[in-house]
Amino acid sequence: MKPNTLIETILPLIKRCIPRNIFRRAQPLYHFLLAFFSALLYRFPSRQIKVVVITGTKGKTSTSEIVNAILEEAGYHTAVAGTLRFKIGDEEERNLYKMTIPGRFFVQHFLRRAVTAKCDWVILEMTSEGARYFRHRFIGLDALIFTNLSPEHIESHGSFENYKDAKLSIVRALASSKKRPRIIVANADDTYAREFLAVDADTKTTFALKDAEPYTLEKDSTTFSFMGSPLSAHLSGAFNLSNMLAGISFAKTIGVSPEVIRRALEKFHGIRGRVERVEMGQDFDVIVDYAHTVDSLQKVYEVFQDARKICVLGGCGGGRDSWKRPAMGAIASAHCDEIILTNEDPYDEDPQKIISEVLAGIEGADAEIILDRRVAIATALKKACTGDSVIITGKGTDPYIMGPNCAKTPWDDATVAREELTKLGFKK
Repeated sequence: MKPNTLIETILPLIKRCIPRNIFRRAQPLYHFLLAFFSALLYRFPSRQIKVVVITGTKGKTSTSEIVNAILEEAGYHTAVAGTLRFKIGDEEERNLYKMTIPGRFFVQHFLRRAVTAKCDWVILEMTSEGARYFRHRFIGLDALIFTNLSPEHIESHGSFENYKDAKLSIVRALASSKKRPRIIVANADDTYAREFLAVDADTKTTFALKDAEPYTLEKDSTTFSFMGSPLSAHLSGAFNLSNMLAGISFAKTIGVSPEVIRRALEKFHGIRGRVERVEMGQDFDVIVDYAHTVDSLQKVYEVFQDARKICVLGGCGGGRDSWKRPAMGAIASAHCDEIILTNEDPYDEDPQKIISEVLAGIEGADAEIILDRRVAIATALKKACTGDSVIITGKGTDPYIMGPNCAKTPWDDATVAREELTKLGFKK
């Protein structure tokens, strides 16, 4: 699914015609008008379909896919738009845009296509950046799931408060929706849940890890209880348990039965790029994960706390959130036995500078610098022994490594790991 080529050509020309200082002041109006005209062009499609938005710092993609799995098991026809893929009914394509939702015209066109395909529900991931550019405006929301909130995109938004307010603007869109009932599902374990629950909605539901007690977290599965029903899933980590509770709580709110939820979770075998296992017959774990925040990195490492860990760490992309680089290094040194620092998405920033800032946070662990990401992954795999865990983080399913002047190098961490394991003599 591609953005509207004509519109994508015209918009930059319009922006160039507006003096920069005037555009800066008129930006909110510009984005508002684009949001309105995109909805108008596609005849306000959200009025004809149910829409649930998932927002939060982490867990959006996993929660979206869990919700989709449950709704499909319940017999609903679904559409999904997010970081991983764009799916309408039985048709899907990988998201190659390096952004969760490419633009206002894109999302309205997507909604119109979902209506045409007679989908019952659309599941949308919505980021703070998307909200900042009004991509959520003129979408009539039926429901919103809030996963969690922690510092991220601070340099882009200017402050954590601005970042939080961008997220809250999505909840305010639910409050102003003319649809009924308006449902909000929020993570009660999160400090900011009350602020998200404070908006006007017809049904407010919370979830928390204590709701799943007693639960058992294994490195490749989770068993837990919910509302008296025993459940199990092929997902690992407390963060994924929280994501499952988000999906289950939403499903219960719209009337999906416990038996359908149980079947959906048992059939669900995880998500590409999210604690993704690379299996080529080796006697050690190879894990690919998108973890790109301090908290998410720590939680991935904790899943494999009993294993000797070799981590391939990029830290974070160039030109953004430089404050977290030493913190990422500190988390790696606290949890990993060997660390290989490598390139991720430097954009126009010096990769060596990025890595040196990550290195500043590393204490008490061996750290090796290998800028070539393929060589870094290959080196980590060669170091691994029986029972070890090689954990490759930062990119997940990202399709490119972004370099200077937005140069794109096609990339896939899991594919590269498989290729390098094959060179070592492993076969699936």
